[in-house]
Amino acid sequence: MAGSKIVWTRRAQQEMAALYRYISKDSPQNANVVIDEIIAAMDKTLKHPECYNPDKYKKENNGTYRAFEIHRYRIVYRFHKNVIRVLRVRHTSMEPKKY
Repeated sequence: MAGSKIVWTRRAQQEMAALYRYISKDSPQNANVVIDEIIAAMDKTLKHPECYNPDKYKKENNGTYRAFEIHRYRIVYRFHKNVIRVLRVRHTSMEPKKY
């Protein structure tokens, strides 16, 4: 979508920082790879905001809430008009909450 932008919520930024710290304890290189691949996957939404499936945990999802998994991390975002807002970044072993 021309003119779209990605906005990372404070929560998503904190979760990305936490996952980086956790992975980098064992391997800073792997932490960089995971972060880079998550960012690249989100960049893909700039042209195709509906490229990932609707979020199955979102109650009454009108299709604007989307989610995908990469490296065992689940990324949830919402697109509305020209803004793609990253809402959550959590490990898939964490119990999902319906919202």
